[in-house]
Amino acid sequence: MKNNVTHIPALRFGEAYKSLDTNDLGTVLRSGSRLEVSVVNAGIIRRDKQAIERARAALRKIPAETLLDYAEKASEIYLEGELPFGMDGETQTVADYVTALSGLTGLPHSLCRSNMFKVSAALKNIRAVLAGLTRGLPAELFDKGCARLGDIDMNFFPTADSLGVTLPSNSPGVNSLWLPALVMKTPVLLKPGREDPLTPYRIIQAMIQAGFPKDAFGFYPTTHEGGDAILLSCGRGIVFGSDATVKKYEKYSNIQVHGSGRSKVLIGQDMAEEWEKHLDVMVESVSANGGRSCINASSVLVPSHFNEIADALAQKLAAIEPCSRDDEHALLCGFANAEFAKMMDEAIDDALKTPGAVDLTAKYRKGPRLVEKFGQTFLCPTLIACSDPSHPLANTEYMFPFVSVVEMPQSEMLNVIGTTLVVSALTEDEEWMEDLMASPDIDRLNLGSVPTNWVQWEQPHEGNLFEFLYRRRAIQAKTLKIA
Repeated sequence: MKNNVTHIPALRFGEAYKSLDTNDLGTVLRSGSRLEVSVVNAGIIRRDKQAIERARAALRKIPAETLLDYAEKASEIYLEGELPFGMDGETQTVADYVTALSGLTGLPHSLCRSNMFKVSAALKNIRAVLAGLTRGLPAELFDKGCARLGDIDMNFFPTADSLGVTLPSNSPGVNSLWLPALVMKTPVLLKPGREDPLTPYRIIQAMIQAGFPKDAFGFYPTTHEGGDAILLSCGRGIVFGSDATVKKYEKYSNIQVHGSGRSKVLIGQDMAEEWEKHLDVMVESVSANGGRSCINASSVLVPSHFNEIADALAQKLAAIEPCSRDDEHALLCGFANAEFAKMMDEAIDDALKTPGAVDLTAKYRKGPRLVEKFGQTFLCPTLIACSDPSHPLANTEYMFPFVSVVEMPQSEMLNVIGTTLVVSALTEDEEWMEDLMASPDIDRLNLGSVPTNWVQWEQPHEGNLFEFLYRRRAIQAKTLKIA
């Protein structure tokens, strides 16, 4: 630390690199020093990418079973350890991380810690994650390129020499998505979100301390041009972003886009009379993680009891109020960019001028939707009751607890949901469940009273990383032996 500044470097094959260009992230550290981060240019990224074979070789030398052991060890180190941080021998405790992350992103300390548990759990359960992705193939597949399932010999080969990921700042838990790539012996080049360079940096330090080769990690805080260099130069890429981002990259088959989730709760006709039993599931689906995740429900579709369901859910959501960052009961996130919150608030009010929708939470919350409190800007939970299914707010997603409730016959729901990341269908109607399972618009399907944010480690979250990074080919050989 020099001149009361702690500097987060880029990592080039694990080696710290301080750039002349930096971003000042403000005074968010418990030490009282300012935090800044290196910003590297696209040229450095492209130059490093030319030497990616060094990173691949470092991973290939380690058996996959050993890498799985390292991941499990990294789970505890990330969650509890004091890890390298900065350029001058500084370290970061868990409390340091939580305080700084809250200051940068607006997440309360309670949600910072819950996101830590998500990442830690993804590492701890890495064997279950890998089994789910590969459908039970042995890990030695990544050592030999071959595996046997029953009496069938199978050969898989990597589709990419590296995985490039441009990360968001809204939810630290999304970092769990790239973790299995390292066990699959695929190096990663990461562009952190501007407000959250802390999470991927801490994960990398924990994984290196657990035994992963430092050469396997690239950490590149960079510009949009640098982000494009990462995505387009790596064999495979993952990008998080808005609908505009989705449109920008949709022509690239080697880039997987995680855009708006537009996740939903669908109540079947057979469960409509018992809707009160599922009210807490709806509340959790909308409000978990401060409503910031793509797996939060942004719509609830009901076949009947529209007024009762919308009103009861609005009351529950309106009871969730802003708290200070360090309040252990805090459930709402502040916005690092207050102007962004104001723009969303104005957009909602403008859309409400179109007939067919009303903000039901307005009559239950104690004040306006946009609140300046505890030194932060908040958007309070908002429920829009849409009598018109085609209203602009009927299928819209915002980065806070925002949900529309729409009434329509069960028979019409699958025709109007559009592309949906998660559907929680509250039903026991076997015929409709078959229709749900056959729908091409649903990425993840929860059947029964399960919130949309529920994660089962044996199931892929969004897409299948193994199928993205590896491809199977036919193989026939008289003498082939796969132990």
